[in-house]
Amino acid sequence: MSSYKLAGKHLLPQLVGALLAGSLGLAMAQTAPTVEGAWARPTVQGQAGGGGFLKITGGTQSDRLLSASAPISKVVELHTMEMDGNVMRMRPVPGVDIPAGQVVEFKPGGLHVMFVGLNQTLKSGQTIPLVLRFEKAGELKVDMKIMQKPADAAHQHHKP
Repeated sequence: MSSYKLAGKHLLPQLVGALLAGSLGLAMAQTAPTVEGAWARPTVQGQAGGGGFLKITGGTQSDRLLSASAPISKVVELHTMEMDGNVMRMRPVPGVDIPAGQVVEFKPGGLHVMFVGLNQTLKSGQTIPLVLRFEKAGELKVDMKIMQKPADAAHQHHKP
């Protein structure tokens, strides 16, 4: 087996070490979930709660969203909405599984982030910080925009 030398040093062990370090760094970066489209509805003066929505894409490993926090409310809970007969019921969930490479959407009428005990009015155009805590990835800080429900071209109705 031939070995390359530069200035009297064997390069193969250094090259292998550098490649492994680079690969591990890349693999670690890919394991974290990513978040996009984080938004929350505006609230009115005196409103005690509000809802937030976002999309989480799992990294290379499955993970679990355990909790969330934000300085705008006393408590932030992970919630779901489900039909119970003819009544829509909202309830907290202890966590949300984020499968590897899959998208989990927090949207109106389903999973969402619930701000309980708002200490300020959420105004359109504001951006608020939100911290998501994952079982494996740890904390992920997200900027959440305050706005009316974003336009969804797939659900818009066009007049003939």
